[in-house]
Amino acid sequence: MIMRVLYGAAPADIKTYDTQKLRDAFLVEDLFQLGQTTFVYTHVDRLILGGAVPTTSPLTFGSGEDIGTPYLLSAREMGIANLGGAGSVTVDGETYKLDNRDVLYVGRGAQTITVQSNSADEPARFYMNSVPAGADFPHRLIKRGESKLLELGDQKRSNKRNLRMYIHPQVAPSCLLLMGITDLAEGSVWNTMPPHLHERRMEAYCYFDMAAEDRVIHLMGRPDETRNLIVANGNAVLSPAWSIHMGAGTGPYGFVWGMTGENQEYNDVAPVAVADLK
Repeated sequence: MIMRVLYGAAPADIKTYDTQKLRDAFLVEDLFQLGQTTFVYTHVDRLILGGAVPTTSPLTFGSGEDIGTPYLLSAREMGIANLGGAGSVTVDGETYKLDNRDVLYVGRGAQTITVQSNSADEPARFYMNSVPAGADFPHRLIKRGESKLLELGDQKRSNKRNLRMYIHPQVAPSCLLLMGITDLAEGSVWNTMPPHLHERRMEAYCYFDMAAEDRVIHLMGRPDETRNLIVANGNAVLSPAWSIHMGAGTGPYGFVWGMTGENQEYNDVAPVAVADLK
C-alpha cells in the first residue's frame, strides 16, 4: 500500500500558483496502477482517496500505520466504487460482489479489506473515498439499480446527465460520507451546471470512462477568479469548500463525486450564475 499526503491551499494562495503547482495541490494522478493499491491523504477535511486494480492476485489493505490508528478504518468510514470489470470486496471475512458502477459502503471499525477481480484481462478498478466517522453504520452493498436516480440538465444546453446517489441518507446511511456517480447523456459535455459552492462541505471528483486522447477541463477557484485543471481518465480533483467545481469534456465521460463536511444536505449549496464567473 502506498500513501501520499496533500495539504491543500487557501483561496488567496492560488493567486500565485503556476499550472504545475495548482496540479500538485488539487489534482490526483496515478491512482489506478495495475496490481497495486494507492492512497492519497489530504488535509482538506482529512479525506482519503484510494485506487486499487487487482489483476492475477487479490490486494489486501487495512493497516492504520500511516494515519496513526490500529486500522485504516478504526475511526473512519469508506465508500468503494467499482469503475471497471466485475470483482469482489471482502471485509473482515464477508464477501460482496461488485459489478461496474456498484458501490460498497464500509462502516467504521473494519479491519481487513481484500479486493479481487473476476478476470485479470478485464480487471476491476476500485475507487475509494474515506472520511473520519463518529458513528457506526453497517456495511452495505448498493447495486447500481438500488441507487437513487436524478435526471438533470438539458440536452439543448449540453448538460443533460443522470446523477445516481449511492451513499446518501435516502439510500444507504453513513456518518458523514456522501458518494454517487454521474453519467452524461450522449452529446452532452458539461457537468454540475449551474456551478455552486457549498461552504459546509468539500468534494472530490474522479473522472473515468474517458478515451485516452480526451480530457475534461475542470474549472475551480473562487467564482470571481477561476482556475482550470486539464484532467485525464482516472484523475481525481479535490474541491475545497471555497471553490466552484464544474467541467466540460472533449468526449464522453462519467465521474464519481464524494463529499464530507458538517452535514449531508445535498441541496445545501450556494448557486453561482454563469454570467458572474470570471
